[in-house]
Amino acid sequence: MKEGWNYTRCVAVLSGEIEILKQISAIQDRVRLAVMNREWADFDTHDKELNRLGGEFKRFEDERTALFSTETPFYTAILELPIEERVELSRLYRELKTETMKTRVRNETFLIYLNEAKTMAAAYLEAVCPARGGKLYTRKGHKVSQDLKSIVFNKRY
Repeated sequence: MKEGWNYTRCVAVLSGEIEILKQISAIQDRVRLAVMNREWADFDTHDKELNRLGGEFKRFEDERTALFSTETPFYTAILELPIEERVELSRLYRELKTETMKTRVRNETFLIYLNEAKTMAAAYLEAVCPARGGKLYTRKGHKVSQDLKSIVFNKRY
């Protein structure tokens, strides 16, 4: 650890990151529900909140990197600390890693869902309109991108 290392600040930074990850996780669940329920106004609100929390997390992450910047692995570096501090920092570090993994898994799962929905929409359009040759058009007949990022069906089947 660095000289002048501040245990209290390290606890605050790790705890802050954990709290933000928990908030991000809760909002990710709301984003997933908003997308599934086609509530686009809610989606935009949640997206803005996720961006704000992402900025806060980055600040904490930068501070954590500065606090723990050393060539010694984390668990080796904390061996020099009193047992109570070592136990608390180990617990926080493990919790941070766990929350990070949960967030990553949720993101990956949601991206898989979105990709499957996109693939299904493309296949549906191809089946319904085979003559269009994989092209999408606006109401006025202008060709649009085939990435399906903003395609909206105005009817449910």
